[in-house]
This record gives sequence, structure tokens and C-alpha cells, in this order.
Amino acid sequence: MTITTEEELVRLKAIGRICAIARDTMTAALEPGMTTRELDDIGRKVLEEQGARSAPEVTYQFPGATCISVNEEVAHGIPGERVIAAGDLINIDVSAEKDGIFADTGASYIVPPGGNRQLEKLCRDGKKAMWAGIRAVRAGGRLADIGNAIGKFAGSNGYTLLRNLASHGIGYGLHDDPGEIPTWPDRSERRRIADGLVFTVEPFLSLGGQMAEEKSSDDPWTLVSFPQAPCVQYEHTIVATRSGAVVVTLAA
Repeated sequence: MTITTEEELVRLKAIGRICAIARDTMTAALEPGMTTRELDDIGRKVLEEQGARSAPEVTYQFPGATCISVNEEVAHGIPGERVIAAGDLINIDVSAEKDGIFADTGASYIVPPGGNRQLEKLCRDGKKAMWAGIRAVRAGGRLADIGNAIGKFAGSNGYTLLRNLASHGIGYGLHDDPGEIPTWPDRSERRRIADGLVFTVEPFLSLGGQMAEEKSSDDPWTLVSFPQAPCVQYEHTIVATRSGAVVVTLAA
């Protein structure tokens, strides 16, 4: 999607804010002993109260309103009866649609009380990696600048990046033009960033993982890292402008 009218921007900001509220409400409710389905139900309630629909359900018939990934899972975890424990590494990914416009956001957390300093640092740095990519966005610039900035941060801090889970265009669909956008250095990426282009920035920062693969043949959704290693994802939906990125998935 490329924003061409103020009305489109208003609708995008509205659904972006709803996704952020759902993400933050789920985060505030996160505690040991609850199931991932109970956590998902909290997100679903927020979306319904705001008149929004779950994007993965609408688009892919995903078996949950949100994606909740635990520990070894890195993306697309199915909400269910798995019980959340203190110290677990949880990723909450919320995408939704309202008035024909989609937005997407995600973040990783350690369930309190935590105590694993390595994972705590990974979470802090995962957020920094995302912001390094967002700061590289500018209309007229190169899409490759995003992956280069994230790759520079990851390399200088001893991390790896999953290289088959990319950022993506969004707006009139959950996955929209210009398609996938690498969040790692990719010399083949030569596209330019159009003014008003809407897309996500969502690096998967890891302590050794290189790729994402299916968790099992019985689960066509949930992904784990290969080689197996802790991984975090942070994501915002942004609009590219001449003065930089406008982030729309903020609750305030």
C-alpha cells in the first residue's frame, strides 16, 4: 500500500493503534500459570471491542486471533493449552483489519519473574535492531538500507538474523506490495522506497539461529529456529516519508 490521501492515513493510524492496544493489553496480563489461549482471548476481546478483525484469521484461517510463540517457537505459534511459566520467552504478534486497512505489530518478552540476563539482553537488543532498521527508512532511499542497518547492529553485537522471515508490505492486505523486504544484508535488493509506502520492519534477532523451519509435520503454522537457538522479534508498521518513518503501531 502506498498512502495517497489523508483519509487512508487516518484509517491506517486507527488500525495501527488498535493493534498496539491489543499487544500492550496482552503484555500487561502476561503471568505464569495462564495458557496461551487465555492470553489470546484477551487480545481477541480488545480487537472485537474496537471493531477490528484478526488478520491471520481473516486472511489465512489461522486457529487464533493472535500468534503467541513460546521459547523454542519463533513465529506463528498457535494459541492453545500450553501453560506459560515464569522465565519463558514469549512473542506476541498482533495483526488486524478495520475499514479495509491492515496493520501488524509484535514484541518479545520474558515472563516475570525473569532472571536470565542473556535473554533479557537479547530482548533489549532485539528492540534496538528493529529501531536501527526503522531509522534507515526514508522515501527515496533504498529498501536494502533497512537490512544493512539491522545487519550492522547484529554483527557488531554478536547476533545472527533469521534469513527467511522478512518484513513485508501491508495496508490493503496483511501482505501487500512491495512484497517481502529483507531485514538482513542482501546485495540483490535494489528497490527504492516510495513516498507513502506502508510496510513492517521486523527483524528476528537470534543467539545463533539462521533460518526458520516448521516445528513439526503435524503443525503447519508454528516455526522454530534452525539451528535451535533463542530468538526475538520486534515489529512496527510504518509509513515512509521524506523525513523518515512514521510509526503507526503505537498505543499513545
